[in-house]
Amino acid sequence: MANLNRRAFLGAAAGAAAQAQPRPPNIIVLFADDMGYGDLSCYGHPTIQTPNLDRIAAQGVRLTSYYAAAAVCTPSRVGLLTGRYPLRAGLPTNLGPDSKGGLPLSEILVPQVLKQQGYRTMMIGKWHLGHDPAEHLPTARGFDSDFGLLYSNDMIPPWVKTERPLELYRGAKAVERVTDQSSLTVRYTEEALKFIRESGNDPFFLYLPYAMPHLPVSAPADRRRKSRAGLYGDTIETLDWSAGEILAQLKRQGIDNNTLVVFTSDNGPWHDLPPRMIAGGVERWYTGSNSLLRGAKGTTWEGGLRVPFIARWPGRIPEGRTSADMACALDMFPTLTAAAGARMPSGRVYDGASLIPFLSGEAPSPRQSFFYFAGRKIEGYREGSWKLRLPGGLFHLDRDPSEMYDVADRHPDVADRLLSRMKMFAAELNTETSA
Repeated sequence: MANLNRRAFLGAAAGAAAQAQPRPPNIIVLFADDMGYGDLSCYGHPTIQTPNLDRIAAQGVRLTSYYAAAAVCTPSRVGLLTGRYPLRAGLPTNLGPDSKGGLPLSEILVPQVLKQQGYRTMMIGKWHLGHDPAEHLPTARGFDSDFGLLYSNDMIPPWVKTERPLELYRGAKAVERVTDQSSLTVRYTEEALKFIRESGNDPFFLYLPYAMPHLPVSAPADRRRKSRAGLYGDTIETLDWSAGEILAQLKRQGIDNNTLVVFTSDNGPWHDLPPRMIAGGVERWYTGSNSLLRGAKGTTWEGGLRVPFIARWPGRIPEGRTSADMACALDMFPTLTAAAGARMPSGRVYDGASLIPFLSGEAPSPRQSFFYFAGRKIEGYREGSWKLRLPGGLFHLDRDPSEMYDVADRHPDVADRLLSRMKMFAAELNTETSA
């Protein structure tokens, strides 16, 4: 009888200990491609309607000074998944369909850290971090499974000179040639819902970098001509539908309250299209809005890197909060690592910090500065409200977010301080500034 009582006591203690260790949260990162700062209705678009994404913002936090890691596709993804400036991580420029190599294999990605915490991991959508050789593919970089494109949806004729077709991949195998892109967002959403359903009691990390609204934009037949903003609006509203389907699946499975959902974009809208893009039905106005910001994709003006960011985590992120405090994609690696209860890898320099206390409303943002890269070159630096861009000048972004008024002559000490910091960081990374 004494042994039975002891076993019962130990069993009860083990159960209590298990209850004291809450299950790690599920993590979903929805990552739009070339979406502008002003493309969501919660960011002020007058005609595009995004009720589901607006709901994420209303039930969580919306940031108005959040930056992508770079102003173009590949390095932006590098920064998000490694927590390091793309130049530091060894891949500061875009890859193409015929590129060899990719993100150095020595780099550690978010899913590799989360897998060590027992997470199931899946990538659905656009990879763009290397595909030849196969050691650079998602399933060799921490993802248990994947489904999607190897690179951008325009990297085929008539927009890019290549003989390689656009194909959907699972692991290292091409499973389907893409001849109609209009169903991509729907296909990705179906895969996401299946992954969430099959995750069972295991915590999961879903990384969903959409193909859209990167040109050529498209939407499924039943969603065309629905938006007052035309085909581009149809494309954005289809992404909003996708987010709504994912939120509904979380609720159906009863895991809504234990899931962190983040939505953001890889860079700003693609304005001033190169001549190669005006083909195959693409029109110059099939692009997004940077709202009041100057510049667009490919530039280091605010419109190139400042993007929407909304996040929802019931019980951890207070509802209905908007903040102008600075944050960026480099902070996502430590943020997701902290959310999962994992430790940051040792032996390397990281350029971000966990945003969990900030998003939870417990502390100001840890980010007080940000460097704007154009490939290998540093073209700008923000510190607090001040931004120095070369060429361009000194701007106070709280008073002048449109970067209209160069006030370097009024504040030469500030301009000198920021330029000195740019040069110091350039020396650290063995690169140069635009000065």
